[in-house]
Amino acid sequence: MRLDKYLKVSRLIKRRTVANEACDAGRVLINEKPAKASAAVKEGDIIEIQFGTKSVKVEVLNVQETVKKDEAKELYRYL
Repeated sequence: MRLDKYLKVSRLIKRRTVANEACDAGRVLINEKPAKASAAVKEGDIIEIQFGTKSVKVEVLNVQETVKKDEAKELYRYL
């Protein structure tokens, strides 16, 4: 699955356009490397998102095309 779509489906970032902009600005890393919005996400990847001064680091546990709001937190684990 594309990185921008995963960020939206998992609700780490609310909108796909915002996820695209974050990737373009180099604020999203997959396994310690800057990632484009089109980068493929798979289980076991470590995603780090930088929001201004703080950053969020998660491990991908599951990749699904659609998921209910309540179950979105099951797609990743905070590190």
